[in-house]
Amino acid sequence: MRIAITGGTGFVGRHLAQSLDAAETVVVSRRTGVRIDDVDALAAAFAGCDAVAHCAGINREIGDQTFQSVHVDGTRAVVEAARRAGVKRIVMVSFLRARPDCGSPYHETKWAAEELIRNSGLDHTILKFGMIYGPGDHMVDHVTRAVRTLPVFGTVGFHERTVRPTPVEDAVDVLRAALEGRIPEPTVAVMGADELTLGEAVRQIARVAGRRPVFLPIPVWTIQALAQLTEWTMVVPLVAKAQARMLAEGVSEAAPPAPELPADLRPSRAFDDERIRAALPVGGFGLGDLRAARWWTARRA
Repeated sequence: MRIAITGGTGFVGRHLAQSLDAAETVVVSRRTGVRIDDVDALAAAFAGCDAVAHCAGINREIGDQTFQSVHVDGTRAVVEAARRAGVKRIVMVSFLRARPDCGSPYHETKWAAEELIRNSGLDHTILKFGMIYGPGDHMVDHVTRAVRTLPVFGTVGFHERTVRPTPVEDAVDVLRAALEGRIPEPTVAVMGADELTLGEAVRQIARVAGRRPVFLPIPVWTIQALAQLTEWTMVVPLVAKAQARMLAEGVSEAAPPAPELPADLRPSRAFDDERIRAALPVGGFGLGDLRAARWWTARRA
């Protein structure tokens, strides 16, 4: 079975590609020279493929990489390219709480992309994932680097909101099941085996990372302001505005409601110290994480 993976050098796409036969896998991304909105290039990449895993997505906008261009225009191009190439099946990675008219461009454009897939006429599965973690993620990585850098960590709504973290290994297993046509529902919610508050998750990550910061509750508007500030100033923001919305809502149930996976395909690996430890990054945040520092270094080179 030959598979094309859009966003194949990103977090989920990279792990999926590593699990597949390299000779039967086509990795599609800007790094491989293919833009997500270039129908001709996509169709050429998809030629001979049986299915497309559409993993391309962003959690903040920068330059021409906008939510509209990547999530909506990119998905429209993927659908058209799949038709031209004769691809029989598309599996899309979406977000658990993607929905229309909610005031979040991230959520709304992910929903619009889902609708394009639903109305494509192609056999498809839409996987509405919650938080996925593992080596190279934005969850364990950012929390660890933050608690290694700062003595205080803000717990915005963490005592109320819950999350069901999904190990990337489980996410890959679900993607492969969908690509093989083993998921009967066209849209499903995918959540991890363990449900815990966001505060509990953050404290567990900090403990495994060997840190004991002071945790202080702060209002939602504070993390929203922090998200805007770090999007402006950091190469990879400590928290993006879309992620701030996720933290405020919690990530443990689909909105709108969606059926869960069949019992035998649901994620089963625990959110435990071993898997957290495997995802820990090296070091904390430094000057090199600031966009101004990167700009200054490039200017002097």
